[in-house]
Amino acid sequence: MKIAKLTTTLVTVLVLTLFGSADSFSSEKGSKDLVDIAVDAGSFNTLVAAVKAAGLVETLKGDGPFTIFAPTDEAFSKLPEGTVETLLKPENKDKLISILTYHVVSGSVKAADVVKLKEAKTVNGQYAKISIMEGNVYVDNAKVVKTDIIGTNGVIHVIDSVILPDNK
Repeated sequence: MKIAKLTTTLVTVLVLTLFGSADSFSSEKGSKDLVDIAVDAGSFNTLVAAVKAAGLVETLKGDGPFTIFAPTDEAFSKLPEGTVETLLKPENKDKLISILTYHVVSGSVKAADVVKLKEAKTVNGQYAKISIMEGNVYVDNAKVVKTDIIGTNGVIHVIDSVILPDNK
C-alpha cells in the first residue's frame, strides 16, 4: 500500500517537474478564456480553425470550466494528408464536432489530478484513456507535452497528437 502511494507521489512530482506550468503563458494566467489563449499562442491555428468550423467558439468561450487536451498544429500535421481539409467541410461538421468534443472534459482538471486518473469522460460522451508510460502522461495515444495553461474558464494541456473517438 505504501509503495503504491509513494509511486503515485513520485510520478506526480516527475510529471510536474517535466511539464511544469506553462511559463510562456504565465502573463496570460486567468486573464483570457481558453479560445483566446489558443489564438494568441500561435501554435494552435488548425485547432482554432476547426473550432470555428464546428461552431464551438462561443461554447468554449463560455463559463465552463473546461479542460482541453489541445493538439498543436504539428499534431494535426501527423494526420493523413487531406484529413483536416475534409473535416473542415460543412458536410463533415458532425464528425468534426465529435472529434473536437473528444478533446474536452467538463471541469478544470489540472496536471496533479490528471495523473491520478485512468480515464476521463469527454464532452463527446466517450472516455479517453489516461496512462503513464516511462514518466510521460498520455491521453489515448497522445503524449501530454505541456500542462496547466490556465484561463478564465478552465485549463489547457497540450498534446502531441490528435486523439480520435471510437466510431460508433
